[in-house]
Amino acid sequence: MASRIHREVYVRFWREYGTVEVDDRLCLPHDLDIQVSKLKLLKANHTSQKYRLEDNIVKHYPVQIASMKERLAGYRADIQTYAQNKFPDKDTFSIKIGNRVYTDKKEAGAALIDMCRSAKQPNMAVTIGEYQGFKMSVSFDSFFSKFTVNLKGSISHEVEIGTDPLGNLQRLSNALEGMTGKMETVAQKLENVEHQLETAKVEVTKPFAQEEELAEKLERLTELNALLNMDEKGGDGIDMDDESENDGEQEELDTEEMGRDAEAVADAPFRPQVNRAVSEKVAEHGKERMLADSPRGRISVKEKLAEMREKAYGQKMPEKPDISKGKGKEESL
Repeated sequence: MASRIHREVYVRFWREYGTVEVDDRLCLPHDLDIQVSKLKLLKANHTSQKYRLEDNIVKHYPVQIASMKERLAGYRADIQTYAQNKFPDKDTFSIKIGNRVYTDKKEAGAALIDMCRSAKQPNMAVTIGEYQGFKMSVSFDSFFSKFTVNLKGSISHEVEIGTDPLGNLQRLSNALEGMTGKMETVAQKLENVEHQLETAKVEVTKPFAQEEELAEKLERLTELNALLNMDEKGGDGIDMDDESENDGEQEELDTEEMGRDAEAVADAPFRPQVNRAVSEKVAEHGKERMLADSPRGRISVKEKLAEMREKAYGQKMPEKPDISKGKGKEESL
């Protein structure tokens, strides 16, 4: 019965939405449920991405843009400071370490290493001098066991100090010369972030691309489930209808059999019936026997015979004279 019900529901569904060859939207409830689940997952991802874009628009992108703009301004100011204090040629050199100004690179390099070692205070910056218009401070990283010199202008420019005296001085010069390239890198990042912000503002307004398809399939799935549930719940009603139909057929069969029996009785030869009075007596005798057999209604055989005679003759039978009593009278006479 259930398979027939489901088949009828599928046929009804197919007639409305078409066959597989004509319309690929048609599928069984399980397949349609899978498609709806996939679309719901895509919509959830779209919603999550939308929230992430909103956070980027409100929080992350503005913070990044502000930080990059501040760094660009610092690079511009430091580049200008470096241009004003830059050595005029390669032979010119001077650096202030502690309270002394060094013009010899070898002496200056050795003094820089000694000053860093004497200022070995973990994770604490100590001012040690000045170089080409920038103040120098050194800090020791106890975790990585390294010294870092910070050239401080509008922003900080960090340089790691090694064991080579001349190499350390060259690193300081390269850090100042490389400010222009670093500023261009920051400017490019700022442009990218600003473009991402504009793109995010457009993307956040876009709805879910497959919203219409999801709504349509949800509607079809709901309708199909409702049809299946209705037919499954109505299975008992269908069985009752079948039974009522069977009862009607049975009544028709019984009517036909009664007609045939009537015809058979009409065709049968006449037989004399038993006397009604006799049949009634037999029936009453059966009832009396049942009463006699029951513990409450038992009567004596004499009473039973008296009742039978009364019914047969219509009146009470005269009682037989008591022989013993007659004999006594004769003797008395």
